[in-house]
Amino acid sequence: MINRFLIFFLLAVTSLAAEPPSPAVVSSGFINEHAPYPRCHASTIAEVAPGKLVAAWFGGTREGAADVGIWVSRQENGHWLEAVEVANGAQPDGTRLPAWNPVLFQPKDGPLVLFYKVGPSPGTWQGMMRQSADGAKHWSQAVRLPAGVLGPAKNKPVVLADGAWLCPSSTESAPAGWRVHFELTRDAGRTWEITGPVDKGDNWDALQPSVLLYRDGRLQALCRTRNGVIVTTWSNNGGKHWSPLETVDLPNPNSGIDAVTLADGRQLLVYNHSAPPPEHPAKGVRYPLDVAISSDGVRWRHVLTLETEPCENGYAYPAVIQASDGLVHITYTWNGRLIKYVVLDPKKTRRRRRAGKSRGGCLDPGD
Repeated sequence: MINRFLIFFLLAVTSLAAEPPSPAVVSSGFINEHAPYPRCHASTIAEVAPGKLVAAWFGGTREGAADVGIWVSRQENGHWLEAVEVANGAQPDGTRLPAWNPVLFQPKDGPLVLFYKVGPSPGTWQGMMRQSADGAKHWSQAVRLPAGVLGPAKNKPVVLADGAWLCPSSTESAPAGWRVHFELTRDAGRTWEITGPVDKGDNWDALQPSVLLYRDGRLQALCRTRNGVIVTTWSNNGGKHWSPLETVDLPNPNSGIDAVTLADGRQLLVYNHSAPPPEHPAKGVRYPLDVAISSDGVRWRHVLTLETEPCENGYAYPAVIQASDGLVHITYTWNGRLIKYVVLDPKKTRRRRRAGKSRGGCLDPGD
């Protein structure tokens, strides 16, 4: 394991050379730059109608503070509107708990769904759900998910061939450590089935899976770990059973990832191409932020670096979708203070050196 850490760490360090901007980048910018809170994290994005996008994240004093709520912004005519808080952890007795990790999900038929969690810490989370029938303008009352059901931990659900929603989820509590599982609903969130936890394989501590679909019916999930690598698990029967976790030849600095199956069948992954240094094997820096593509989920080729500039809080927790126009839309946390939004043309991706010129680094926007 130490050798793997050292190799990936050295690769990350040597990736700080500049490269010209990629022709795949259509646009980039920030969402809700003049926020009323100092910190934000864990963004999510969905297309609610052709050309209409919605993004969400949690924001407040700091992660885990009682004033942290779920904020939502709508994109109209190519511009992101000022965000509004649509959910929080207010309790019946007047106290308030922090909200965490929103996940937006737009099924083909039916309202937009917002999953989020409420609780003092991840080990005490209660899964919550709200819905919007008008593209995030108005929201239903919050619904508490059944005991033991958290909803998707970080990344979007996928719709299976039979119409069921498969939510990639996970838990992090002693003594089991981090465990990956899946939650399935066949009736739009009224009832749930839980599959897992997934066998930890070579004792990988993994969470926050992202699910990919294959034309032969197989499912794959890629997961964050605190072991310095990305791990994967496969299902050949519609998510009923999953293989033991095994490594993918990509590093992970103990930071969230996300992936999406493109319309052409390729798989696209957004991740931090760095790993913890040997002297700190459980956590590394969250830069650079990269994009890789694969046809089989095993062999990944680097195609683009989104951010490279060293940064105190890095570039973290990407969310990625492919919209009806074929473009790839990505949001991620920028230095713990802003949500950045990047649009890519996947047809223009090509193999590149694992390097990149930062687009502004950690300077305040406009500096």
